[in-house]
Amino acid sequence: MSQTVSGGASLPAGLARNSVGTTHIVFFVVAAAAPLASVVGASPAAFAIGNGAGVPGVYLLAGLMYLIFSVGFTAMSRSAGSAGGFYTYIAKGLGRPAGVAAASIALLTYKTIQLAVYTLFGIFVSGALAGLGIQLAWWVPVLAVMALIWLCGARNISFSGRLLGLCMLAEIAILFALSVGILIGGGGPEGITLTSFAPATVFSPGLGAALVFVVGSFMGFEATAIFSEEARHPERTIPRATFAAVALIAGFYAFSTWSITQFYGPANAQAAAQAGLESYFFTAAAEILGPWSVTAIEILLIVSLFASALAFHNTVNRYFFALGREGVLPRFLGNVHDRHGSPYVAGRAQSIIAGLLLISAVVSELDPYTAIFSWTSAIAVIGILSVQILVCFAIIAWFSRNPVGHGAWTRLIAPALSILGLGTGLVLVIMNLPLLAGDNPIIWTFPWLVLVFGLIGAGYAIYLRSRRPALYDALGAAVTEV
Repeated sequence: MSQTVSGGASLPAGLARNSVGTTHIVFFVVAAAAPLASVVGASPAAFAIGNGAGVPGVYLLAGLMYLIFSVGFTAMSRSAGSAGGFYTYIAKGLGRPAGVAAASIALLTYKTIQLAVYTLFGIFVSGALAGLGIQLAWWVPVLAVMALIWLCGARNISFSGRLLGLCMLAEIAILFALSVGILIGGGGPEGITLTSFAPATVFSPGLGAALVFVVGSFMGFEATAIFSEEARHPERTIPRATFAAVALIAGFYAFSTWSITQFYGPANAQAAAQAGLESYFFTAAAEILGPWSVTAIEILLIVSLFASALAFHNTVNRYFFALGREGVLPRFLGNVHDRHGSPYVAGRAQSIIAGLLLISAVVSELDPYTAIFSWTSAIAVIGILSVQILVCFAIIAWFSRNPVGHGAWTRLIAPALSILGLGTGLVLVIMNLPLLAGDNPIIWTFPWLVLVFGLIGAGYAIYLRSRRPALYDALGAAVTEV
């Protein structure tokens, strides 16, 4: 296995080879999705504002959409799998300007979601400490965890994979215990029903609002391709990890939200969420598992956010590394650690950027939840959907030129269906922005912000084409050959 560019030239020393397998990569993806934070923190809002008892069905609907997306995505990974993730796909399929545009949007997306996760971590930790009589500004714990995550990210990728695996298993265990306890107890006032998966329930008013919260739960599954340079047998590992991660996220989230729906009853699920978003799962946990579980969930929520922040840190590292290696960003970002084979310079640089963004938000005196967390989450969802749509077009374009070995389903039908689904999701997210980011005029600039970042990236690529043609010709050329 070797890294090459067009013309057969070797690239500089790369990331540590054969460091992670399917299980490690699945841990990265699912940990980035933050199971406990997504289910306990985000799904109550989907119940309250969205389609109520139909939320479990929306998770399955979104999961099906991403499984279809993964058909072409994994098929193209043999030719486009690298630390550059979506950037490499789009550069190969739609050309270098589109690739750099996507990279620019992806960096915006992952830096904003990273800041959102850090902010939520700070809110929960400061709240927990306040309960113990310790008053601490929300941003102080964030600075501490940033330093810890940078140290973890500088180690070999397998270290983070093991750590994320432990965090993920703990999160899933407590949610699974709650769900099973509800079902063993026979559910709530309406018993156990499958109403949540009936088309009339799923496609009821509020579906678009529910999608706003559900789509964000799948953020980061692109990591399967990003880690292809460090994976063992990537030709098998990447497809397996992608389908397994999407199926696990969709299935487990649907199961957990279906179980909580049984606790309250489909007819009462939405009203109960509207009565208390923060207590929606805690009330059930206290009754089903006992008071101890409330404390356990509060602690594991913090663990969940740490795991998510670490996963996104490693993802952004590899974007910086790939873009530095190709000269789009300063080349020193493409350096790797002599011992761990990790992109430690990229990690240091992007940690400094995250710190500066945090300081800017604090100095601006923005509310940590209603402004920083909500706004950055909205930008991230718009950004990732936009890039994923470009990936679908890139897959179609790539296989129109390289059709060998794949049928029409892989080359055209699955990507086209994904464009339809993701495009619908993007429109619904933008239409429902006030639900996600508050009723503030500034939120309507978010789609334009994503567009501007894309145009800046495309403009920079065009500049390179005219001023530095050799560098331009090598863009998007680094791949993992198997």
